[in-house]
Amino acid sequence: MGLQGDEETGQGFPESPPKPSIFRHNSPLVQVALIGLVCFCCPGMFSALSGIGGGGQVDPTAANNANTALYTTFAVFGILGGGIYNILGPHLTLFSGCSTYVLYAGSFLYYNHYHHQAFPIVAGALLGIGAGLLWAAQGAIMTSYPPHERKGAYISIFWSIFSMGGVIGGLIPFTLNFHRTDAVSVNDATYIAFMVFMSIGTVLSLAISHPSRVHRDDGSRCTNIEYSSVSVEAIEILKLFLNWKMLLLVPAYWASNFFYSYQFNNVSGVLFNLRTRGLCNVFYWAAQMVGSIFIGYIMDFSFKSRRTRGLVGIGVVAVLGTAIWGAGVANQLNYSRHDLPTHKLDFKDYTDFAGPFVLYFSYGLFDAMFQSMVYWIIGALADDSEILSRYNGFYKGVQSAGAAVAWQIDTQKVPLLNEIVVNWALLTVSYPLLVVVVMRAVKDDEVEGKSKGTAIPGIH
Repeated sequence: MGLQGDEETGQGFPESPPKPSIFRHNSPLVQVALIGLVCFCCPGMFSALSGIGGGGQVDPTAANNANTALYTTFAVFGILGGGIYNILGPHLTLFSGCSTYVLYAGSFLYYNHYHHQAFPIVAGALLGIGAGLLWAAQGAIMTSYPPHERKGAYISIFWSIFSMGGVIGGLIPFTLNFHRTDAVSVNDATYIAFMVFMSIGTVLSLAISHPSRVHRDDGSRCTNIEYSSVSVEAIEILKLFLNWKMLLLVPAYWASNFFYSYQFNNVSGVLFNLRTRGLCNVFYWAAQMVGSIFIGYIMDFSFKSRRTRGLVGIGVVAVLGTAIWGAGVANQLNYSRHDLPTHKLDFKDYTDFAGPFVLYFSYGLFDAMFQSMVYWIIGALADDSEILSRYNGFYKGVQSAGAAVAWQIDTQKVPLLNEIVVNWALLTVSYPLLVVVVMRAVKDDEVEGKSKGTAIPGIH
């Protein structure tokens, strides 16, 4: 293998620093923005499609089964995705991954007419493979390209761009179904609009540079490894299952997407009518932008000590999460699977709509804060793209295994109160384990006297 320099930090032999420019194509900032735009078009639109409940269908069974297939294959290819990315590079990995999103949206266009589950389920399984590749690549780019003292800021930039996809995606069903107040499933134009955005993201993925060609402003490269091999990646991926840091992070990984089936199907899908679900999605993903910026500031700028910033970030997320999920339990006591609301709320039902809307907005806020915090911790464990692609692949694999279980739990009609309590419990268990990882594995630059690096233009 073509390894030079320090594998953990990505620092090679000294090079002349590139000319600082926020428009330099091989700068970390531009590359993170590009992968944000790719995820704006593909996962962002997928999130909007999922957020309207049941994939936009009156009966969520087909969407639940498709999502179970999706997250089952995602669990496998999420773990393998980091190794595949290291072997194939970004172009093949991202292009093949993004193309599966177009197929998935197309399968629901087909289902709108024929109501056969087979196509959405197969498309979901293929999307799981593609999503595993895409998110492993995305995680490596987002956590390894920035200088380590500004990873929170870059995560915020990515998450804001990505979440804007959910905002725009939420506007699609809202505007295209605005006058269909009694509609139970979205129209064909909604799925076609999603497919157009996903196709644009697929083409845009070809603009991502190989990590060995990306230079930070201090001259360091994001990795010094030009290529990898199947045998090396297989061994390194297997080692992750014995890595104590990864094992302690498993509960947080598992919990981080476990709540989507509950929130999308049993809050948005149960409480709101079709057009209002689209509007609530706009604010759900707008809240994600706010949450990612807020936690990014805490993780990068709140204290001089990096370890202290990590601990404070975990504390803030834990306190806010406890309040939000406590409010969610209180809301859930108002209805059950056997006693669903007879009236679907419309955004014009001002008084009745306000409480559930604020709760749903808060769920989006918490989601971004929790996942951005987890990404920051992963990024704090190493700086090299090859290592972090495996760490992030492991994260997405475990996360997707949890999601596969969650979607099938919802299909089995588990009591809604049980669902939300389990979600809250999983998140609560993860906080002390995150603290242990930060305390024992996150290097504190202020204490150890390591270089703080060079700031990237446009971040300060």
